[in-house]
Amino acid sequence: MLFIHAHLVTMEPVQPDQTAPAGEFVCIPDGFLQVSGQKISAMGPMSQCPNPDNEEVIDLAGKKVYPGFIDAHCHMGLAEEGLNFEGDDLNEITDPVTPHLRGIDAINPLNQSFDEALDAAVTTVVTGPGSANAIGGQFAAIKTSGRNVDRMILKQPVAMKFALGENPKNCYNDKSETPMTRMATAALIREQLQKTQRYYDDCCKAQEDEDTDPPDFDAKCDALVPVLTGELKAHFHCHRADDIFTAIRIAKEFSLDYVLVHCTEGHLIAEDLAEEKAQVITGPLMTTRSKPELRNATDKNPGILNQHGVKTAICTDYNVMPIGLLPICAGMAVREGMDPIQALAAITIYPAEIVGISDRVGSLKTGKDADFAVFAPDCDPLTIAAKPELVVVNGKIVRR
Repeated sequence: MLFIHAHLVTMEPVQPDQTAPAGEFVCIPDGFLQVSGQKISAMGPMSQCPNPDNEEVIDLAGKKVYPGFIDAHCHMGLAEEGLNFEGDDLNEITDPVTPHLRGIDAINPLNQSFDEALDAAVTTVVTGPGSANAIGGQFAAIKTSGRNVDRMILKQPVAMKFALGENPKNCYNDKSETPMTRMATAALIREQLQKTQRYYDDCCKAQEDEDTDPPDFDAKCDALVPVLTGELKAHFHCHRADDIFTAIRIAKEFSLDYVLVHCTEGHLIAEDLAEEKAQVITGPLMTTRSKPELRNATDKNPGILNQHGVKTAICTDYNVMPIGLLPICAGMAVREGMDPIQALAAITIYPAEIVGISDRVGSLKTGKDADFAVFAPDCDPLTIAAKPELVVVNGKIVRR
């Protein structure tokens, strides 16, 4: 396909030798975008547009094209709407340490939330286990179009889920089991990471010395080895400032590549987070303060963090918020002081960079996946009335 006369809002950062109307990100007011297979094969100003060669040509007549939106943290497909226990595969509350669990084994792509995501131009989600356990398991980045999760995977695993604060305490306090305190939650995480370090060292020794026997296989340690080696990001669920600092403390102790998820009180410690060069996924926004650790929640949070130079994404934490409200959450951040282009970046290029999938999605660029949405010229995609006129995933039109 060849899309012509498009207003391309690429969300690609402006290089030092470039200028663009969008300021911080490249914008092409009258451009073309060519799709070959599942990729963007070419794009640029109309003056460089190639001649159509047996292609479907779609004249957008000045309509705006944005990269598909990304929800950097949710539980889509694991917690089904309209069902109770039968459709709830979010938390395995039988063991507080379950790094070997894989979110993809519980995702149901036929859940209606996937359709609602596409209706709102959300083309990629990062989804996985909940926060009942100190170590919950593996998250995956998947596309929202498809029926077979194995064909929808963008990256698996993309992160390991850790959780601090009230959720592990509440879940295991009811069972009178560890962890019942924040100390115990942190201790369980440290203990498993230390076991994994020893397991990894023993595996390396066995590979180097044929006379050394490898350790017995341990599924938990095996799943955590990529976290310790820096190949897999550690996503820490943390709301309160003290829990945020505990996440950073543990990450430093084990040299983890970490991301702070929710970071509800981040606005109270924004300078500290900037100094730590922390990466943050905020949200959900527009919710009530439903538990004690949310008492300082504010929709100003992503804007304050961004203003302090903290790379910030916005998520729905579905099923806390409907997945279709992701762009509205970004719009709420704008209402509360966030720069509009930065709010757009918080659901496109920033989550892609934070999660580690920006080589595939998050912006419009030659070679990246052909995931994008078309909106009317005068339509702000972050407003409640906005609806995409066309959505493309992997080079196929899925909404028209």
